[in-house]
Amino acid sequence: MRNRRAALAAIAGTASVALTMSACGGEKSTGSSKGGTIGIAMPTQASERWITDGKSVVKDLQANGYKTKLVYGENDPATQVSQIENLITQGVSALIIAAIDNKSLNKVLQQAADADIPVISYDRLILGTKNVTYYASFDNEQVGRLQARFIIDKLGLEHGKGPFNIELFAGSSDDNNTKYFFSGALHLLQPFLDSKQLVVQSGQTALNQVTTLRWDGATAQKRLNSILATSYKTKTVDAVLSPYDGISIGVLAALRSDDYGSISKPLPVITGQDAELASVKSIIAGQQAQTVYKDSRLLADVAANMVDDVLNKRKPQLNDTRTYDNGAKVVPAYLLQPISVDKTNYDSVLVAGGYYTDAELK
Repeated sequence: MRNRRAALAAIAGTASVALTMSACGGEKSTGSSKGGTIGIAMPTQASERWITDGKSVVKDLQANGYKTKLVYGENDPATQVSQIENLITQGVSALIIAAIDNKSLNKVLQQAADADIPVISYDRLILGTKNVTYYASFDNEQVGRLQARFIIDKLGLEHGKGPFNIELFAGSSDDNNTKYFFSGALHLLQPFLDSKQLVVQSGQTALNQVTTLRWDGATAQKRLNSILATSYKTKTVDAVLSPYDGISIGVLAALRSDDYGSISKPLPVITGQDAELASVKSIIAGQQAQTVYKDSRLLADVAANMVDDVLNKRKPQLNDTRTYDNGAKVVPAYLLQPISVDKTNYDSVLVAGGYYTDAELK
């Protein structure tokens, strides 16, 4: 393997961006340096979830004695690549990356490998490169199953009720998690689609028909507006499979613009993910019906411990060494379990668990 110092010098000589991050990248360098510096690349500050993740990862790494550099790519793959290049030239000891585009990092991760920098793929699996050391995430298929199970139970499908109309939404096509969320949900919903207890009036059931680029709520709102105008002139939507709270907000906006939310036209069952504050408040208010809670504090702890183990020549704790094939290798992983949250248990899960306070949910 190339000498680390020489590799860093070579990368510094060819980097196309300045060492100082732009303001929109939001680099924050903090902590003691006795354990080295860890680069953390998060997707965007537009999502409450990623802000929480960034803070949690920084906190855990600092508790382990590391200095940190946290950057946000603001959902621009090219910006994230440039940020990671900068982190490499600055000599970070390891990288924790939540990818914006899971196929755009191959070249820059080769630079990381040449500089002997281990990479932890955070939440979203990075594809097409052998230069991913470990993967820290949640059981992504289980997320979809929890969303589907909520719809099944709420509509009484296993008791023969129906038919009901449902529309399907999926996450961003460039996020590897999207296929796992969707396949997990369809695993449970497909029998009811086959029996016509669930009917997709738009006819849009294939993954490539229902993805939502960058998980954007406005994009989801626009798509549902179109579906309502063309497929629901004389029908109503009974359920919407939404994979993420930000998408759910867009879904709700489209439904309200079509007079849903009244006594004569109640809101459908709407799922979500990430237990973002606005959506939890929406659940309490009887609008969004469910979300999937993934405790980012636990995920941050897993990733921080992986880094500490790798840098200290220890094998980290793993519980999945077969599932996550990124096209170049099977990436060893540690997966956490998500929790379904609705109006009946938000207090016992989110408030009692210290994720939110009662005051925050008012």
